[in-house]
Amino acid sequence: MSTTRQYKTLGEDIWRQNTQKVNSEIFTLTYGALVVQLIKDYEDFEQVNLQLDKMGYNIGTRLVEDFLAKSNLSRCTNIREAAEVVSKVGFKMFLDITPNVIFPDSTANTNSGSMNSSELVMNGNTAQHSKNGANTASGTVGTRDPKEFVLQLMENPLAEFVELPDEALQGGLWYSNVLAGVLRGALEMLQIQTECTFISDSLRGDETTEIRIRVLRFLQEMAPPSDD
Repeated sequence: MSTTRQYKTLGEDIWRQNTQKVNSEIFTLTYGALVVQLIKDYEDFEQVNLQLDKMGYNIGTRLVEDFLAKSNLSRCTNIREAAEVVSKVGFKMFLDITPNVIFPDSTANTNSGSMNSSELVMNGNTAQHSKNGANTASGTVGTRDPKEFVLQLMENPLAEFVELPDEALQGGLWYSNVLAGVLRGALEMLQIQTECTFISDSLRGDETTEIRIRVLRFLQEMAPPSDD
């Protein structure tokens, strides 16, 4: 499976087959209550952003197992392909949305680049080893590889019925920051370390809601020491 259309079909099929769906309104209201409670607890919007990211990271590390089991995907050979999988399969599977994928770097648009030995492995063994805390060695991003991509959310289930007060806007609240944490945690379990940040949000008056995923390094499992 290698084309965007095939990934899109896979994501839609998995969503349709999922019988354990949560009512979208309940989901939205529950998340809203969580954000409100964090604001009351910390009284600092930057701290709230931090806590949402941490929560999302923990969620992401746990979602990977379900993602791998249901998608049965093999390894992605480049960042462009990985971005399409995240958008067309991951987001569709869990949130029933399909963000647009944008590569700001023009080089990335014309040359996806091979990961070679630092491939982003999407299989059960990798997720399991990483979860168990296996030793890893970092590999830097190749010069031919895209270094970042942007997910543009045309719709955001977390932000339905939400209007941020001026205090939150001025304080720099990224209301849906849990999503950035989920991406960071899930990708790390798939052996890719990233920096995931919101760069725009329609709740803050921007035209679109966008998350930038910047690739920092690939994580490789180290071979066990020999007996010699």
